[in-house]
Amino acid sequence: MTDTGTEAQQQTYDVVVVGAGPVGENVADRTRAAGLSTVIVESELVGGECSYWACMPSKALLRPVLAQADARRLPGLAQQVARPLDASPVLTRRDSFTSHWKDGGQVEWLDSVDVPLVRGHGRLDGPRTVAVTTPEGTVTRITARQAVVLATGSGAKLPNLPGLAEAKPWTSREATSAQRVPGRLAIVGGGVVAVEMATAWRGLGAHVTLLVRGEGLLDRLEPFAGELLAKQLAEHGVDIRPRTSVAEVSRPGGTGPVTLTLGDGSTLEADEVLFATGRAPRSEDLGLETVDLEPGSWLESDDSCLVPGTDWLYSVGDLNHRALLTHQGKYQARIAGAAIAARAKGETVDTSPWSPAQSTADHAAVPQVVFTDPEVAAVGLTLAEAEAAGHRVRAVDQEIGSVAGAALYADGYTGRARLVVDEDHGFLRGATFVGPGVSELLHSATIAIVGEVPLSRLWHAVPSYPTISEVWLRLLEAYRDGS
Repeated sequence: MTDTGTEAQQQTYDVVVVGAGPVGENVADRTRAAGLSTVIVESELVGGECSYWACMPSKALLRPVLAQADARRLPGLAQQVARPLDASPVLTRRDSFTSHWKDGGQVEWLDSVDVPLVRGHGRLDGPRTVAVTTPEGTVTRITARQAVVLATGSGAKLPNLPGLAEAKPWTSREATSAQRVPGRLAIVGGGVVAVEMATAWRGLGAHVTLLVRGEGLLDRLEPFAGELLAKQLAEHGVDIRPRTSVAEVSRPGGTGPVTLTLGDGSTLEADEVLFATGRAPRSEDLGLETVDLEPGSWLESDDSCLVPGTDWLYSVGDLNHRALLTHQGKYQARIAGAAIAARAKGETVDTSPWSPAQSTADHAAVPQVVFTDPEVAAVGLTLAEAEAAGHRVRAVDQEIGSVAGAALYADGYTGRARLVVDEDHGFLRGATFVGPGVSELLHSATIAIVGEVPLSRLWHAVPSYPTISEVWLRLLEAYRDGS
């Protein structure tokens, strides 16, 4: 594709999308499909964080580790997979899933849907205008007739610690793209990135220490999720240290071992340190100040992804801080595309829940899988969140290992499922599953929550025998029996 940013200093399109990750790509696809001319701007690789430094490489690292963990629970396989994983082919396969950090295939896709690409750093330059500084140093001004969509995502947030910059710590990017296994890896954090990378690099042979400021892991999910995961990580050899903070980092010259001084004055030495301590919006140099918005902040949007106070600016994906998940950002992109198309035609956007241009699921049914051993899969509200929202709810729990499908899946299967039932309306507000292979249970729960399917109807959704999904029947029985 010709790089249009080098050809003209002034361009006009119906829609300008800034950020060509999965979210921006989906917006561009939807607006182009609606007949609106659309251009996309990207300063890095087309495909974004998910394709090169997050979803795809992390899961490529994790899949062999989780497959081995499953195999070790089965007679006839356990002895065959007792040896440590060979890291080299795992890393090679990971590289193939990132297309070796080249975006030619993604650019070809943009070409196939007739969306021009302008490479360079895009920033707002007043209403409906984006100024792009190209790699060649030229500035291209692009005006939008209908909408500008900001889909620049988020980046790793590092704490302000003495010595941290010189120590050259890993963030999620380095953790998913590293070309060798560190002998000793310290991970600071207890969230999704921290536990997934602890699982991956421990499985590939690193000695992992997990430094958690709080009491436990995955503190935004049901408490039992973090408890079961911590137990299994410890059995795999991960050294988990709760209630532990880092006060200082030392790595003279940025090479060699790194020394962490902990909050209690003790020290820990590692070959690499990963800080998985949250995300920050990529909005500090987006030109937000030119339209009276605050640079560096999360960019709030309504349920059609329109930024309040404007009729042309949209914020989708991580940037609006609704749900920092690729699949949820892509959902918002489809919603935004529908809203932009409707408004371009002069139509009134239906603002009722679950309508085509309203991202209602952001509030009611956000699904998430944590690819660890055991897997953690959750959608909707936790029990605590539902109660805080004022719903009259009841939690129903079930040991997953008690169903025949789980016993067949792995010897000694241990896991837990929870449904959060709205007592006034008779449908689900949330569901959480913890155990090997439970990620494939999640979409059924998502459909039940989005569809507000009454429990009386769920009795007629018969799970196949013998599968792990039979836990649905056990949960319904527990609710019926008052357990």
